[in-house]
Amino acid sequence: MEREFSAGGVVLRKMRGRWLLAVIEPHMTRPKKPGKKSTKTSHTVPSATALPKGAIDPGEKPDQTALREVQEETGVQADLITKLADIKYVYVRNWGDQARVFKIVSFYLLLYRSGKLGNISPEMRVEVQRAFWIPLDEAPKALSYKGEREVAEMALQYLTAHPELEAHSANARR
Repeated sequence: MEREFSAGGVVLRKMRGRWLLAVIEPHMTRPKKPGKKSTKTSHTVPSATALPKGAIDPGEKPDQTALREVQEETGVQADLITKLADIKYVYVRNWGDQARVFKIVSFYLLLYRSGKLGNISPEMRVEVQRAFWIPLDEAPKALSYKGEREVAEMALQYLTAHPELEAHSANARR
């Protein structure tokens, strides 16, 4: 079984007295399976709400990947607070070789520093349909993937245990 390693960010920002979480809606269009005869070249599955994440590049540390992927997929810069968790799962590629893949994604808690959510490059628009804020307390129900819902719950617990993060968030540039 192939293995993949990725990292992502749980980007929080306090606005109007409420903690918000930066999420993305990835494009869910994939190439059709080979051998199928059709005039269409792709199909669309229902949209998802997900955390920004991506593959760890050679020579890059997972926390560096998380910061880079957050900037690329959301348009915001953030400060690293702590590692929240590694989530592990197996999936079958629905493109290319149809391989079964064991994947580990390291998620980091990040606090918003600057930038405009959704200000992403045209090249990234191929992967990300849109980026938007959702209330953190709604994230455990709003996120599409079980592991990411659990990570959002961990972020809520971390905030409760570390009220000093509120002061850090207040100092973020607008």
